[in-house]
Amino acid sequence: MLSRMLPRVHAARALAGAAPLLRAAAPVMATAAMKVAPPRGMATVSKTSKIKAQLMKQLQTAELKGWTAEEVKKMLSMEIGSLGVSKEIASEINELALNVDEIYYNSSPGLLYEQALRYEEGSAIVDSGALAVKSGKKTGRSPLDKRVVFEEASADDVWWGKVNIKLDYKSFLTNRERAIDYLNTRKRLYIVDGFGGWDEQYRVPVRVITSRAYHALFMQNMLVPPTEKELETEFKKPFVIFNAGVFPANRQTAGMTSSTSIAVSFSRREMIILGTQYAGEMKKGVFTIMNYLMPLAPRRDMPPADRALPLHASANIGPDNDVSIFFGLSGTGKTTLSADPKRELIGDDEHVWHPKGVFNIEGGCYAKTIGLTREKEPEIFDAIRFGSVLENVVFDESTGKVDFDDVSITENTRVAYPLRFIPNARIPAKVQHQPKQIILLTCDAFGVLPPISKLTKEQVMYHFISGYTAKVAGTEEGVKEPEATFSACFGAPFLVWHPYVYAEMLAAKLDKHGADAYLVNTGWVGGPYGTGNRCSLKYTRQLIDAIHDGTLAGLPDSEWEQMPIFGLLMPKNQIKEVPKEILRPEDAWKKSGQSSEAFQKTAKNLASLFQKNFAEFSDKCSPAVRAAGPKAV
Repeated sequence: MLSRMLPRVHAARALAGAAPLLRAAAPVMATAAMKVAPPRGMATVSKTSKIKAQLMKQLQTAELKGWTAEEVKKMLSMEIGSLGVSKEIASEINELALNVDEIYYNSSPGLLYEQALRYEEGSAIVDSGALAVKSGKKTGRSPLDKRVVFEEASADDVWWGKVNIKLDYKSFLTNRERAIDYLNTRKRLYIVDGFGGWDEQYRVPVRVITSRAYHALFMQNMLVPPTEKELETEFKKPFVIFNAGVFPANRQTAGMTSSTSIAVSFSRREMIILGTQYAGEMKKGVFTIMNYLMPLAPRRDMPPADRALPLHASANIGPDNDVSIFFGLSGTGKTTLSADPKRELIGDDEHVWHPKGVFNIEGGCYAKTIGLTREKEPEIFDAIRFGSVLENVVFDESTGKVDFDDVSITENTRVAYPLRFIPNARIPAKVQHQPKQIILLTCDAFGVLPPISKLTKEQVMYHFISGYTAKVAGTEEGVKEPEATFSACFGAPFLVWHPYVYAEMLAAKLDKHGADAYLVNTGWVGGPYGTGNRCSLKYTRQLIDAIHDGTLAGLPDSEWEQMPIFGLLMPKNQIKEVPKEILRPEDAWKKSGQSSEAFQKTAKNLASLFQKNFAEFSDKCSPAVRAAGPKAV
């Protein structure tokens, strides 16, 4: 039995002294084939009243100053009008073998807040108005549990191995049946339809089916929101994510190594999530899908420069339409550095570089909040308001004030918010301009790489394929402190094709369009982790400014010096307010009391790690690219 519950209204005037507006709407009969059931959540008036009172009290204490009455009404309204379940959607849900009492479809933030507060333990509205939630045992991604179904249509395309572990079709169907069986035990489910990608030519319709309201609000923030017309016409065959993460996988199923499983079938256009409630798995699941589909667009047989290249990167655009691409893994500063008040944000994490320009894959941002302050990251801090989802943060239950320095639950505390919450965001998040600046971000835990260095085209290719950084504590399960890692194309966990495929496309685009390229180290200076210090965000921002305002491009060759061992060009002198000794790693070590010998030893050790990692890819690279790497002599 399937019913569409038209959300009840909890519109509120969050202005001082204004009384809340409350009214209820009865369930709507969507089709003759759909039997309407009474709302399960309204079984007891006392419980409903208590939830309403709790919701309104928390909303009234939230810091919603500066909102107009219309803005408040729009955010809190639980009426969706024509966005109800259509006959087509009802039929599609039934075809998926889902049979539950209540389906909440593309619901508003107000309704999903209420649902989370009522049914999901640990949920609360904090003082900024954001919804704080808990993801359970898993507070980061589980990359070792990712599986790709071995299918004839894609078998020759996929980069099989430790990143894309084969799963047989029977095991996928076993997990699928397990997920649907669990979802059918729920009284209510939440369905979200949205797009992966802002560009109409390349976007992919995605449908998320989940048992948690928190997951629904998260994905409504992260997917590109469709219009009412697009909901009617563009979701005939969406890519479906069945999120049954509250329920574990069966370890006895062939191909399972734990109770967690994230499995994708490209031929069925489905993803199954079991054994993890961490919402980032859905976000990165969509990115994995795009990483497979985009290089096939517009057509598989087109030259690399003319196909769509998915990027694990943030992007922004300046007043002169100069686009910057920031490559980097989690924790390297993609979100922070792309949120620049002097430039419009295209997106903070995932993009596609196609023949006509660049577009964001996502409809929102997913930022780390550890140590967050308004002073350091004002755009992100101010985006934490009603409609945002705070994951695994610690807050004072009496005041609702979040302690962003408290990492007792996890160091991977996060916030998910719509792109529109960033004042200078470019919406629609797409531009018809080619990138002019390529910035490779790394978090060097050894304190060897300069805070900024200028790259040749061959060095861009070498460091893009290498994807060196450090795993930052909390980003993945089991990581408690930074450790050196190499992640091809700055996003190996999400790649589907061999890294060379993406690298070849990047090289072709650089040849065709040209761009200045820099390697920016947001990691340690003056020594390795435990001895040195993380490079000041203030300094890193000034270096990024120096890229954008032409300061670095304007430096003559005589103002650059080649770094021994790594061959990187680093500035000879101070850049803006960044001291000379900070820009030159060996000098920074000596100033902090360490010897040149210690630096040289550490640099050679790191260079040997680069060489060992690159051996896997060197046979497909040109001699010039191979020679662009460090020399451990």
